[in-house]
Amino acid sequence: MKPFLGYLFLANGIIFGIASNSFAKISEGFTKLTPSILCILFMCVTMFSIAKAMSALPVGFAYATYSGLTVTGVVLFAVLKFNQVPNLYGTIGIILIIIGVVMVNYLGKLN
Repeated sequence: MKPFLGYLFLANGIIFGIASNSFAKISEGFTKLTPSILCILFMCVTMFSIAKAMSALPVGFAYATYSGLTVTGVVLFAVLKFNQVPNLYGTIGIILIIIGVVMVNYLGKLN
């Protein structure tokens, strides 16, 4: 598989990862049926996409990008949907995560 296709699968995994984590919150501990089913379904799509991405991209790069951008996306979802604004330290942490993702992808090299 070509790296470009790997990045497409990675982007798909990030989008569905954000969605699945958002539905986990909305399901209220899996007590609401529809959000619970969507959470599980989207998590399956997420794992499939990440596995496909890792077949074309280095594991460290793929997972660092997936995890960092998914965490950032879920925080943005929480701010927009639930008005859960992180404090100064949380904001600095999210900025550092984004910086870390950029560093891993553009400055990280494989031996």
